[in-house]
Amino acid sequence: MARPSSKTDLLEAASSQYEQLQNLMASLTDIELTSPFDFSGDSKKKEAHWARDKNLRDVLIHLYEWHQLLLKWVAANQGGQSQTFLPAPYNWRTYGQMNMAFWEKHQTTPLEEARALFEESHQAVLDLAASFSNEQLFNKNVFDWVGGTSLGSYFVSATASHYDWAIKKLKAHRKKCGNIIRER
Repeated sequence: MARPSSKTDLLEAASSQYEQLQNLMASLTDIELTSPFDFSGDSKKKEAHWARDKNLRDVLIHLYEWHQLLLKWVAANQGGQSQTFLPAPYNWRTYGQMNMAFWEKHQTTPLEEARALFEESHQAVLDLAASFSNEQLFNKNVFDWVGGTSLGSYFVSATASHYDWAIKKLKAHRKKCGNIIRER
């Protein structure tokens, strides 16, 4: 997937990846939905998220919470309240701790609620992206609170790129479940 560099491409990529993720979720079997994620035996999966997320709910909540980061950040700064993308006390070196805090916060959130939160926040992010012009999204230095990158890059990261991450994780889980069934 080429990284979007225009408003049209952003909205298209976000919608396309969202649809692909929805289709994948709809195709999960009961075994795939109820089996906990376990990638501990795969030495290639070293990033913290492979151990953190234990099920579909955890993945959807992660996406939802990153949508919230984007929505709150844009709203605050547009409202004249200077705010960084990552809330204090987190920064780009410690955001893994923030992700873990999101995970812990939602351990009692039911899967269906996680789905609804994700679907609502996805639409809110798309609506917000649509409210900006192409130049506001993809020209650098349009908004001083964005820093040296473009606002659109944050939207791409919170949608299409993150959905791609989720799809890869769910496909890896599906493959692992298939291997377990074949071993029985």
